[in-house]
Amino acid sequence: MVRWAEAADLSELVSVELAADRLFEQVGIVFPPGTTMIEEVDDPEVVLVEGEPPAGFALIGWVDGNLHLDQLAVHPESMRQGIGGRLVTAVIEHARAAGAPAVTLTTYRDVPWNAPWYERHGFAVMPEAEWGPELRALVEHERELGIEVAPRVVMRR
Repeated sequence: MVRWAEAADLSELVSVELAADRLFEQVGIVFPPGTTMIEEVDDPEVVLVEGEPPAGFALIGWVDGNLHLDQLAVHPESMRQGIGGRLVTAVIEHARAAGAPAVTLTTYRDVPWNAPWYERHGFAVMPEAEWGPELRALVEHERELGIEVAPRVVMRR
């Protein structure tokens, strides 16, 4: 069942994110050292979780008036059980309820559980000409952090 995170959940989500990030090593992607995205969160009201304890989470924010999926992570031991799909559905439903015209995200173009997976959930690559100023700044920030270690795309639903 997807629910909003509670403050106590946030520290537990670090291990979920780290375990999910290690999967990228299979495709030659190694993230630069530093804190995880969830470690930088101090407001549980921007995080949806599933499981008790949480096996996956979706971190959201607002970019150019759209709901933005900053991070989706599912612990590898809990993958292929529909958790990611339920989290994405909850994000989309929240966007609708909040009146957002779209949900955006950035992801790896060629990683099977990234852009191709989001395409199966109704997302499409967003042409750069349609990016707003906040989205441009976010993509540039990701590049500065060294996250763009493989081709990335912006997607929208």
